[in-house]
Amino acid sequence: MPLAHLHRIDPEANMSRFYCIDVAATLFGDVSVLRTWGRIGTHGRTSIETCASVEEAERAASHTLRQKMRRGYLPAGQMLPPDLAE
Repeated sequence: MPLAHLHRIDPEANMSRFYCIDVAATLFGDVSVLRTWGRIGTHGRTSIETCASVEEAERAASHTLRQKMRRGYLPAGQMLPPDLAE
């Protein structure tokens, strides 16, 4: 289960994006921050950042989460469909 699943929808700009952040252990004892993003309805792109400790990975994940929230992304459950947003 992802740490955060965010959406940013703006019908006027034809924008319908998602951003997913997850923290997972690797097979070698490290911890990775997985970031997946793209247009809603696609597989998107994925980035993996490997960290030496859980604390470092959580710090990187929370930094990305704060950054995306400042840019207008909201948790997926809080987004209203475009026809109900008005």
